[in-house]
Order: sequence, then C-alpha cells, then structure tokens
Amino acid sequence: MKKKTLLYIFLILLIFYYKNFSINAFSNNYGRVINHGPKEEKVIALTFDDGPHPTYTNQILDILKEYDIKATFFVLGKFAEAYPDIIIRQWQEGHEIGNHTYSHVDAKRVSKKVLYDEYKKTQEIIENLINHQPRLFRPPYGSFDSQALDIVEMHDSIIVLWSAHQDSKDWSNPDVEEIVNTTLSNIRNGDIILFHDYVYYDKSSTVEALKQIIPELKSRGYRFVTISELLNLNQQQR
Repeated sequence: MKKKTLLYIFLILLIFYYKNFSINAFSNNYGRVINHGPKEEKVIALTFDDGPHPTYTNQILDILKEYDIKATFFVLGKFAEAYPDIIIRQWQEGHEIGNHTYSHVDAKRVSKKVLYDEYKKTQEIIENLINHQPRLFRPPYGSFDSQALDIVEMHDSIIVLWSAHQDSKDWSNPDVEEIVNTTLSNIRNGDIILFHDYVYYDKSSTVEALKQIIPELKSRGYRFVTISELLNLNQQQR
C-alpha cells in the first residue's frame, strides 16, 4: 500500500513537471525560426536588409514616418559602424533592429568561430549605439545550419527569415512596377516581406516602390508591425 502511494505521488509530480516544462518551452518567443505571422489577422511586417545606407535608409525612414509605420531593419555591423546616426534614428523612431552579421557572410560557408565573431561584433556595435541588444538574427541569403541555430540559442534569440512568396529581389534593382506587383499580387495575412535598404545602384527602386505599396496595403486594411510584435501575435494565437 505504501509503495502504491509513493508511486502515485511520483506520477503526479512527473505530470506536473512535464506540464510546466511544456508551458515554459512554448512560451519562449526565441530560440527558433520564423518566416510568417498569424494568418488569421491582417498584419504585415516590413523588413529591410543590408543597411544602413547613407541615402536610401533615410528616405525609407521618411516614408515610414509619413505613414506612421514601424518596420524591422536587419543591419550589417560594418555599415552600423559607418553610419551610427542612422541606427540611432531608426531606434528613436520606434523601429526594430536586428543582426545581419558584420560583413554579410554566408553562415553555411564559414566556420562556427567566424560566424560567432561576426554575430557578436554586430551585437556589440548595435548595443553600444542604442543601449539594447538585438534578439533577432537574419542570416544573409537566408542560409543557415545547426551552427547558426546554436549561436542564437546561446543568446536567447530567433532566426527571422521571410515569407517564401515575399522576396522582392529588390537587391537586383528590378523596375519599380515589378517590385510593386511581386509584393501586392502575393500578399497574405501575416507576411514577412523582404526588402533591402542598401542597394549598389545610383537610384533605389525600393524607395519608389514603397510609395505605392504602403498606401495600397493600408487601403486593403493591413496593419504594419515589427517582428517582435508579430511574434507576440503568434504567441497569442496558440
């Protein structure tokens, strides 16, 4: 009888432990990979890679300010060093800042030490500028493996990709209308849209495309959120 009682107590404690472990594991927004938000809500996350650019990023910030929209910028450490005032402006205007490595390395083609150094250096540069350490990491090219996952786990972070149908390919400088059509024709609830604020051309098609994309999406009833806000919405849907 005594053994049965002890076994019963043990089973209760075991069930309690696993129940709480499960809640804690799934309540953590970080340490995983995301490429979309909740499909039940008309929300969109605009994301920008490779910047800041001394001209284009400021133009994009002006457009976002005009429409009272917050976005997420995945910055390269080398450009954050070169243009610190733009990083500070992004943060002060309520945008979210993520880590995109220091020099745009392919996470699957470098050693874990090189990747960690690139990640950590960029973390430190951003934190020194805004007194906040990013919890979001976007690997260049969307390329990553277990070593990248290990690094973000160590830093309680999350890998952020983009919705498969929302790669604007604006880095190749297509026509403005092509970017607009690619984005608007494929739009879905919860999309994470990939743009670039640093392009190596005399004129950014992205800037002009946003002038059409943003008001159109607003007219369709979409709300614009940062990645962390998208994560919170995902959490609420569980």
